[in-house]
Amino acid sequence: MNFEYTEEHLAVRDAAREFAQSELLPGVIERDTEAKFPADQIKKMGELGFMGMMVNPKYNGGGMDTISYVLAMEELSKIDASASVAMSVNNSLVCWGLEKYGSEAQKEKYLKPLASGEVLGAFCLSEPEAGSDATSQKTEARREGDFYILNGTKNWITNGNTASVYLVIAQTDVAKGHKGISAFIVEKGWEGFVVGKKEDKLGIRGSDTHSLMFTDVKVPVENRIGEEGFGFNFAMETLNGGRIGIAAQALGIAAGAYELALAYAKERKAFGKPISQHQAIQFKLADMATSIEAARLLVLKSAWLKDQGKDYAHASAMAKLYASQVAMDVTVEAVQVHGGYGFVKEYHVERLMRDAKITQIYEGTSEIQRIVISRGLLR
Repeated sequence: MNFEYTEEHLAVRDAAREFAQSELLPGVIERDTEAKFPADQIKKMGELGFMGMMVNPKYNGGGMDTISYVLAMEELSKIDASASVAMSVNNSLVCWGLEKYGSEAQKEKYLKPLASGEVLGAFCLSEPEAGSDATSQKTEARREGDFYILNGTKNWITNGNTASVYLVIAQTDVAKGHKGISAFIVEKGWEGFVVGKKEDKLGIRGSDTHSLMFTDVKVPVENRIGEEGFGFNFAMETLNGGRIGIAAQALGIAAGAYELALAYAKERKAFGKPISQHQAIQFKLADMATSIEAARLLVLKSAWLKDQGKDYAHASAMAKLYASQVAMDVTVEAVQVHGGYGFVKEYHVERLMRDAKITQIYEGTSEIQRIVISRGLLR
């Protein structure tokens, strides 16, 4: 068992770390306060190859492995989870789904600009009533000749307004239940497609989260991904990989908060010495570091399994479940280590604490992950 990173892994990690410090850190507090999407930073991430890291180079991707991807996700998430979630959706959900299951024509038309970062993609599964229950899709697509007529509403959509390409899950045969769900590629600007208001969120406030409304939107048959009825399996397979990205994001949020707490503990003095010399603080730092390392190993294992072509659904659910809990626990402790300073924006940890909460909710709540894990155990 080899725990060493390759030279390529280290180069990717270091490049992501440098970008995060030089490009994401300046203005991150203001973007959070103003709920401003990091458009310029996302564009630069595309130019550096972060938006299609695992895509085959023939489709303008980086051709990297999943381990490289999670290393980059961790470093970027230490600084700005709003930027990293845009990257995660584009890589794990949109690009991966299209490359794995899209037709050659779909890859040429849509995957290439997505992988290069020229445009952004969005994954549209959640609905006002369905939430994490992917079997209860109310959005419908009715076949009429060479088109499907799409009607319905999606919500909590990351990159909702800034995306140009949307992967939409919809019911094509209600009588068949989840076996009657299909997946479609929808373009922004099509008649009947309306983007709702941006959500005013607790955390990842810079992330572009919107509801989407579809009213008699005409979707060409050639924009269906796979056969009719493949949509549920498409969504589940895609989400398995998406959980790795979110687990890496949670890991990065936790690691970023820990690094800030460690640095602060060495500088802040109380009772005549740095607080890092007080055992109460030392125990907090030790617990934080240990849980982060355990989360990192789970994330890397799931990424390694994916790269080896092995079943990673169980491992990715474990990684997402544990890393998201670690993100919450560590960020709360980081605020505590900072004391009163942790409660103000200037020291960043309060933002990281707010950002951490979403990692327990999207890509399936922690309860959903436990269902996935227990099914694997009992199968």
